[in-house]
Amino acid sequence: MRVIEMTGIGGPDVLRLAERADPHPGPNEALVEIAAAGVNFMDVGVRRGIAWTEQPNPKPLGVEGAGRVVSVGPQVRSVKAGDRVAWVYAPGSYADRAVIAADALVPVPDGIDDRTATAVMMQGLTASHFATDFYPVRPGDTALVHAAAGGLGLLLTQIIKMRGGHVIGRVSTQDKVVSAKAAGADHVIVDPAGDFAAEVRRLTGGKGVNVVYDGSGPATFQGSIDSLGRSGTLCWFGPVLGGPGPLDI
Repeated sequence: MRVIEMTGIGGPDVLRLAERADPHPGPNEALVEIAAAGVNFMDVGVRRGIAWTEQPNPKPLGVEGAGRVVSVGPQVRSVKAGDRVAWVYAPGSYADRAVIAADALVPVPDGIDDRTATAVMMQGLTASHFATDFYPVRPGDTALVHAAAGGLGLLLTQIIKMRGGHVIGRVSTQDKVVSAKAAGADHVIVDPAGDFAAEVRRLTGGKGVNVVYDGSGPATFQGSIDSLGRSGTLCWFGPVLGGPGPLDI
């Protein structure tokens, strides 16, 4: 089978297309024919050596995907050959086939195509967790969503709106405003340089927001703090972009 694997830590030059023998599922595992693989910034972090990985090199990249079960190992009861499935946080989706833990496989309904199923796994679960668990958005809350035209930002905006919240989206360029608005953002700030806090304060009548969702890295960290209202919550994520700078408390 074909795989795109990394041979070491570094830039794109450490990736190569290779031929490998088909893997075989063990107990509680399934062999899946991969139809679509998610491409996430986490994959860049793995390649650079600063994100989660348990496999030695060389290894295929990719932590999410969708496809069809080819065969199952002993003790597997949750899926069977022929089932359409998707998964996340299981390594090896940059390949024709992969062995995945059976309990990590999610059934895919007939009305959802493989690309859509793949695209909503990591980002969809992350957005749901952020808006319902990390900070349960309440009706009337106002949230600042960074990278509001990205995959996570678009899903997060929709979930916040479904929960009765208001969204101030931040995007880096004017051409992204339409996408953020289409997802439901009430206001969109175009700001490529991290100078957005004053506009957030203006839009909220000086109160600031209830929650900020910031995965844009160190450049926006202080502005996100400055955008929060009293008892506000900062959901800061994406450590592959680097840690926050010093915080003056």
